[in-house]
Amino acid sequence: MNYTIKNEYLNGLMQNVIAKDPDQPEFHQAVYEFLSSIEPVLAIRPDIVEKKVLERVVEPERQIMFRVPWVDDKGEIQINRGYRIQFNSAIGPYKGGIRLHPSVNLSILKFLGFEQIFKNSLTTLPMGGAKGGSDFDPKGKSDNEVQAFCQSFMRELFRHIGPDTDVPAGDIGTGAREIGFMFGQYKKLANEFTGVLTGKGLAWGGSLTRTEATGYGLCYFVDCLLKKHNDSFEGKTVVVSGSGNVAIYATQKATQLGGKVVALSDSNGYIYDENGINLDVVKEIKEVRRGRIKEYVDAVPTAKYTEDVNGSKGIWTIPCDIALPCATQNELNLDSAKALVANGVKIVAEGANMPTTPDATSYFQENKVYFCPGKAANAGGVATSGLEMAQNSARLSWSFEEVDAKLKGIMANIFENVDSTATKVGMEDNYVAGANIAGLLKVADAMIAQGCI
Repeated sequence: MNYTIKNEYLNGLMQNVIAKDPDQPEFHQAVYEFLSSIEPVLAIRPDIVEKKVLERVVEPERQIMFRVPWVDDKGEIQINRGYRIQFNSAIGPYKGGIRLHPSVNLSILKFLGFEQIFKNSLTTLPMGGAKGGSDFDPKGKSDNEVQAFCQSFMRELFRHIGPDTDVPAGDIGTGAREIGFMFGQYKKLANEFTGVLTGKGLAWGGSLTRTEATGYGLCYFVDCLLKKHNDSFEGKTVVVSGSGNVAIYATQKATQLGGKVVALSDSNGYIYDENGINLDVVKEIKEVRRGRIKEYVDAVPTAKYTEDVNGSKGIWTIPCDIALPCATQNELNLDSAKALVANGVKIVAEGANMPTTPDATSYFQENKVYFCPGKAANAGGVATSGLEMAQNSARLSWSFEEVDAKLKGIMANIFENVDSTATKVGMEDNYVAGANIAGLLKVADAMIAQGCI
């Protein structure tokens, strides 16, 4: 991939990032997407260059890597690698998920942590950016094995986190079960009951709406965009990739708002249901049985399942008005973008983190498709994590309606901030530039005020 930026200063910074860490392609992509969109702000904020804010912001404050040994059900010792990338704490304690997946490596976690800085900034809540995880795969493991791993993982991580230092959350592979095991071990080791992790169970400090938050927030963001143009979800055909937490609740909210979701996917293929996805069936498969999406056609014979070695690539050939990529990074490439545009897509909004390749993003923008980047559109999850932190600090528990209303307000504020910032810098409707610049300005102001740290 050619990561050349026209602006000499920004290009020099980009090439320096690549030279320092040549084997981190996902991180390079995230930095490129950010740097290539923020040039307009340099002319109006020369202090960002003078104080070397960008040189500092692309370098994590702390990178922690550690061994995670655990014993499986056969009595054999297994060894995984654990990470925590504490990227930036200028506006608050580090905040970001823990990903458990065989693909986890330093590059992926640095890209996620970097994105988290600006996503958290956009929420207006006082949260810095971080990410962590392990190459451990919870799929196919027993509860005892997952517990053994999580406890070993936390035996090292606990010394680096805390309610006022770093508050991890769930991510791919890290659900309520894993958060429970990690929290229990932290509580035992630290001898304190605090809001150190978010995504907790409702009986022990969790927040209502947290499960739904990322998917709901994604649709609230898109709804704001539609309303700006005197439109709505009503009557729109929607394609959602993935079938995990984000995809399920994006499907639910899009349907509630009047849209018809016709497709979902997993890593093996995708389903198409022209009558609209039956979400009860999907929840039974994914949340109860932890099965594969192909099982949907057993319950709904009129639906079609297509095996796809690329996971959800083929799903983008299905005609739709709104596309919501909610699976994983780089799932939507240039060929997929061309297929979507040819079929008349109007809006593409990212539910996953960086699911769209840079050339696909450019193609959408060139063809007047409204493109909503993940750091803005999927910020509802971390926003509600921030609300969980607030409830924990106050020893309170808010109702579903209270949290949902706050989430809706936060997503409306994010849209307004991103939209108005794009217009102010002369890039109207460019939500990539709007999100990156709006997110950067708050972080930059805090970094400059706090001196050279």
